[in-house]
Amino acid sequence: QLVESGGGSVQAGESLRLSCAASGFTFRDSAIGWFRQVPGKEREGVSCINSSDGSTWYDDAVKGRLTISADNAKNTAYLQMNSLKPEDTAVYYCAALSRWVGSCHTFLMTISTITHMGSWGQGTQVTVSS
Repeated sequence: QLVESGGGSVQAGESLRLSCAASGFTFRDSAIGWFRQVPGKEREGVSCINSSDGSTWYDDAVKGRLTISADNAKNTAYLQMNSLKPEDTAVYYCAALSRWVGSCHTFLMTISTITHMGSWGQGTQVTVSS
């Protein structure tokens, strides 16, 4: 089970840090991803990390502003969001799959279509006003 937290309403240019806490499995050797979705649009992957080697991937729209990290000891992943823009407004979800082999970007693409492969959180709302 994954539980996201940290969402909220902020002004453009401000920051938020989202958390994704896991229970029932370990983040060690897992792929962890963050997705976002706005009403009427498909869910899109924004960032991911391989907890085994720390390798990461970012969508071009968030590169340089968002930073993903994972604390294996706490079984928690984070998404530090800086310089937020109104277009970042969405519900943010985390997803994870243990014992993932391969790039985390491949994990993002795979779990986007085969959603039952991994664990998903319930989502946390991020609203950025101009």
